Amino acid sequence: MSVPIVRTIAELRTVVAGWRRSGANIAVVPTMGALHEGHLSLVRSALQKADRVIVTLFVNPKQFNSAADLAAYPRTANEDAAKLTPLGAHLLYVPDATAMYPDDFATTVSVSGVSESLCGAFRPGHFDGVATVVAKLFLQTGADFAFFGEKDFQQLLLIRRMVRDLDIPITVVPCPTVREADGLALSSRNIRLSPAERAVAPRLASVLLDTASGLSNGSPVLPTLAEARAAILSAGYREVEYLELRGEADLQPIASLDRPARLFAAAWLGETRLIDNVRTLPSPLLVDKPPSSIGHASTRADGHTATPALKDELVGSGKRRYP
Repeated sequence: MSVPIVRTIAELRTVVAGWRRSGANIAVVPTMGALHEGHLSLVRSALQKADRVIVTLFVNPKQFNSAADLAAYPRTANEDAAKLTPLGAHLLYVPDATAMYPDDFATTVSVSGVSESLCGAFRPGHFDGVATVVAKLFLQTGADFAFFGEKDFQQLLLIRRMVRDLDIPITVVPCPTVREADGLALSSRNIRLSPAERAVAPRLASVLLDTASGLSNGSPVLPTLAEARAAILSAGYREVEYLELRGEADLQPIASLDRPARLFAAAWLGETRLIDNVRTLPSPLLVDKPPSSIGHASTRADGHTATPALKDELVGSGKRRYP
């Protein structure tokens, strides 16, 4: 039996009320569709945590900075439902734009501080759109848990801050970035890459991981980041929007690696903007330590293999383990 689909808030709340009466707890996995193994890994994690799992599919116009980008975003609702069915997801919620944002809609949720750097600096209004739609989805589903990937780490921190500040009774559960076997972080935008661009794309992750290793072993931050930026461009990327080392807890800039951090990058490959981040810890701790499921790769319908993390990297030992 295929995953049930509901399209209105009233239908959604009727189903949720029935689950609540039976004593079930509920998880939500918010998505914009075009589901890939990264999304499906979130659903699997949610199914392990909660009695009932709702996947939401809504291409949110408020988080796009251009009409062309919104129009180009893939819409694959039927294919997405087919991918969710064998996993055992309990409900697919697919509201339309008029239900989410009626003509007189006048409220915006804005989270200052954590939203203002990195992607926030290059995509004005983007994170207001994210916070607004996620707040609505939390209220509409009434879920106990929400699952988000660490690939969009700034978004993850923003949602955590919003939940804390607004006293929303939900637990935000982070999940590790899922990558192709060659290291490319999974993204719905990857389908826009030409074959030649797809061959170049993994260099972003490779440079980030090598740079994180160098920083963890004591390389000076600014010269090391400059070298990394040059390496990304020489690999074939046409522009590096940002490449920055930021504190993991608050996204504040770091001039020396004295606490857990993330190395963030956004770069353009042709007409496609790719983002990635790598956990970066002071030596002798592990850099980008993968989850316990490392090595358990899954094969997608297109034949590509996806893994939860690119590699183990032991700082100071020179030892690397590739999946």
